[in-house]
Parts: sequence; C-alpha cells; structure tokens
Amino acid sequence: MKEHVDLQQKWEETRMKHIFVGIDLHKRQHVAVFLNGFKRKLGEFKFDNKPNAFPLLLQEVKKYLKKGMKAIYGLEDTGGLGRALAVYLVEQKQTVKEVNPALANGVRKANPIARKSDEWDAECVGSVLVDKLESLPDANPIDQYWVIAQLVTTRTAIANEHRILVNQLHAQISHHYPSYRKFFSELDGKTSLAFFERYPAPHHLDGVSVQELREFLLVPSNYACSLKSAEKILNLVHEDGSTKRNYQEDRDFIIQSHIRRIRTCKEEMQAIEERLVILMKDTGYKLDTMYGVEVVTAASFVAEIGSIGRFSNADKLANFSGIAPVLYGSGDKHKHYKCKQGNRALHELFYRLACRQIGTKRGSGEPNNPYYYEYYQQKLAAGKTKTQAIICIMRKLVDVIYALMKNKTEYVMPAVQMKQAG
Repeated sequence: MKEHVDLQQKWEETRMKHIFVGIDLHKRQHVAVFLNGFKRKLGEFKFDNKPNAFPLLLQEVKKYLKKGMKAIYGLEDTGGLGRALAVYLVEQKQTVKEVNPALANGVRKANPIARKSDEWDAECVGSVLVDKLESLPDANPIDQYWVIAQLVTTRTAIANEHRILVNQLHAQISHHYPSYRKFFSELDGKTSLAFFERYPAPHHLDGVSVQELREFLLVPSNYACSLKSAEKILNLVHEDGSTKRNYQEDRDFIIQSHIRRIRTCKEEMQAIEERLVILMKDTGYKLDTMYGVEVVTAASFVAEIGSIGRFSNADKLANFSGIAPVLYGSGDKHKHYKCKQGNRALHELFYRLACRQIGTKRGSGEPNNPYYYEYYQQKLAAGKTKTQAIICIMRKLVDVIYALMKNKTEYVMPAVQMKQAG
C-alpha cells in the first residue's frame, strides 16, 4: 500500500514539473497543443513540416515552461510524417514518446460530443501522453532502422505488384495454352518466363522440333531440361489444338509485357534483399538463426520494432504487438479476450512465424521446430482451439525475439520437455 502511495505521489510530482505537448502530424504543417499535468489546455501552435521551422516549436514551448520544468512531446507517427520532427527533438535532447493512434482514437470516442479538427486531434494525443506516460515507448528514430523499414516497405510494394502481375499472366496464358500448368512447376520461374516470352502463343512453336525446344530451354533451366520434358510440352500443345485468334500480335505483346515487368520486379526484390543482408549484419542481430526467419522476415521485425531499447521488457513488446490478452470483467466475472489493437503488422509477423514453427517438413513429416510442435499439441489436448494455441506460441516467440535482439545472440533450439511446455 505504501509503495502505491509513493508511486502516486511521484507521478503527481512528475505531472507538476512537465508540460505535455501533443502534436497532430500532417504532410505540410503540424499542430501542437500544450497541456499541463491536469490536462488543461495552455495553448496551441502551428508550424511547417520542415527542419527550419522546428526550432520555432521549441521557442513556443519555452513560453509555458516555468523554472525547473521540462517538456514531453507525444507523436503518433515517428516513422513517417513525424520522423523528421522526432529526429530533431531527440537530437535536441528532448523527451519524445510514441503514442499509439488507437489510444488517441479512444480519447476521441470517449468525448460525449463528436469533434474533428487538427487542434482537437493534437489535444487527444496530449491527453494520452498525460495519462499513459509511464507505459508509452520512447521514440527512437535511428537512421539505420528507418532505412531498413523503408527498404522493407519498398520490397512489400514490389512483391504485391509481382503477385498481381503473375495472376494476370496466368489469365493471359490460359487463353493461349489451356494445359500450361503442366509445362512448368512455377509460372514465374526462369525457364517458364523464357519459354512464354519466346513462344507467347502455340503457333510460334510450328515447325519447332523436340531437340530445338530442349536446346532453347537448356540455359534458362541451368541445363536441367530433358528431351522428355520438351516432348511433353509439344505433345500437350498439340492436344490442346489451335488457339490463334484475331489481334494475335497484340495478345502476344501483352504476355511479353507482363513477363518483362515480372522480371523487373524480381530483379528489384533481389537487389533490395542484398542490401538488407548488409544492413542486418550491421545491426548485430542474428534473428535468421531461427527456423522460419530469413533476411526479409528478420528485417521486417527490426522495421516494426526499431530499437529494442524502447521496450524495458518482453511484456511491453507483447502489448505493443497486440498479442497480450485483454481482461474483460465486471463484478466477480472476468475473462481474457484476444487483443485486436496494437501493431498489426508486427502481430502478423509473429503469427506467420508461429505457423512456421508448428509446421512439418514435406516428405518426412518431421516438425520444423519440435519444441513448439509439442507445445502446440499440448495446448490442443488441454482444450484450446487452434487459434488460441497459436496465440500462446506467439506470446512465447515474443520472449524469444526480444531476447535475441536484446542480447544479440543466436537462436538455440530448446529441448523438448513435455512437462515444461505449458
């Protein structure tokens, strides 16, 4: 009880010694609202989103600072529109907190009268800053992590474009080659793309012998194409019959255009991955020593988490990821529910990693990670649903990723101990 009173007293003293600055971020102009420790609005200030205007904010804040007082700044987006401001404030030795947009939105919804303005949004951010100061992570916009995040975002956009192009290519190829799925294992593979670029429609194969087709496919297939494979393709084309139609040249052009763009996407993704390998090595993290974590996944974790020093323990990282359960209750009835807030991108990364751990290898059927596979089976036997069991694994993985980043160590596969997997 005494500890609780001491903490409360300490918090009251902290509130009295600080000015809380909530900032609503925009592309061209930011809006700051100044609050005291009791959330009373002291003033507001608009300034341009450019480095030369940032010192004006500090000058404005000084007007509200009394002797011995300091300012604490709250920003919703320290990796995008607010990154330049966050970098400047951190360089000026200011305290900057990252405010989850869901928290600020909760303040807006709690207001009995719906309001919408830049000033009100900034005040909501400031209100969260006052109430949640102890639990908010510090903004730490390190250039190294920011570059990794930008590369991951760029690769994700290219990967989405690549997926759309491949789907479109499937649709175009199916009109020309009804049996095309039996030609190659992957439509966007090197051999497949070479074939359909050279022969976008069956009539281009007229007069081409099995030996000629094999010789053409030898190089793109790394000399793996056999006479049998070439013969199979020509037989399937013959069985399908003629698909030549009006405007065939335009239809061929569409296919070849898709192939050129798919190649470009793959080349760009490869170039980005090569850069990520170098950048990830510089971080000192060894996340890729764990099964299911290759360079892109490792970089994605770093992009979303940033500096692990922002989180004092794994529990806070779990809360940030939206993995920790939420307690709902009234009276003597309480129940934990799945959290639907937090960083959803990070939540998805942990979900996919958990699924990889409990998967099995093709052919042998051996678990990818025996420890988590056994843990998953035990949770199912205990009455958990598949989703609940996976969430339990995700929470364990938060501890693992936190430890690997905190200590910069390699992953060590834990021994499978049935009694300790609970």
